[in-house]
Amino acid sequence: MKVSITDYEDYLYEHYKGHGIDTSLFMKLVEEVGEVAEVLNKRDGRKASNGEDLKSQLANELVDVIHYAFAIASLNQINLNDVVLEKDKKASIKYHHERNLEQFLLER
Repeated sequence: MKVSITDYEDYLYEHYKGHGIDTSLFMKLVEEVGEVAEVLNKRDGRKASNGEDLKSQLANELVDVIHYAFAIASLNQINLNDVVLEKDKKASIKYHHERNLEQFLLER
């Protein structure tokens, strides 16, 4: 099963709309980013790792980051699909990419 950005935003809006305060969600987002950093430090040998499945841990922490970022966007009526496409267009011009995300998708 594939999940679209819109589906995920709608799901998170329904989940948080009655009790989701985006400042508390932001604090959770920051916490999760820290957990991503911890896993990367273990992976790169800057922190001890006891045979942990770091790839799985990294995947789970990145999903947590995405969860909270999307929840904040959803509660603020930000359509991430449109913003991702627009921001990528600007970045592709700024950094002289051969094509942008929209072009990539159209070529598929």
